[in-house]
Amino acid sequence: MLNLLCAHNFFSIYYACIINFYIFETERMNKDKSIDHQLRATWQSVAKMYNEQAAKHDSTMSMAFVLLNVDKDKGTPSTALGPSMGMEPTSLSRILKSMEEKKLIVREKNPEDGRGVLIKLTEDGKEKRELSKTYVYQFNDKIRNCVSKQELDSFFKVITTINKLVTEKTIYDNISKKVV
Repeated sequence: MLNLLCAHNFFSIYYACIINFYIFETERMNKDKSIDHQLRATWQSVAKMYNEQAAKHDSTMSMAFVLLNVDKDKGTPSTALGPSMGMEPTSLSRILKSMEEKKLIVREKNPEDGRGVLIKLTEDGKEKRELSKTYVYQFNDKIRNCVSKQELDSFFKVITTINKLVTEKTIYDNISKKVV
């Protein structure tokens, strides 16, 4: 699940690609059979679902994601949080500021690195973290009850391959610069 949440950077690039797809409609593929379209549409549905649940608790999916990525006992260095979540520093800063205002986190000086800051959960933050975990578990349990183990294993194999190809930047290796 967290791998899917980390894929948001992929989807920001997707919008440019989908515009080209519609402009240069190809006979080889319709959008419902396009892998990237299905990924984006599914992710948007999942994000909307999580945001609807988070809104019931005066929160957002992004805040819940932060809560789940902060070490509940020791805290997490702020510099390690963004990369572990695949989030840009400016986006993370806004979320952390909002979470601090809601008293879900506190920032403390890192005792191991005087220049660094640890993000620690408050008691309210720990409670919301547990609540967030229940939503993630419920989502995963529901999917596992509706999909066979073999189908789920295939899904993870495919999604891992897609992530690897995107991360290694091997998808567009053989497209000449003239086409782009």
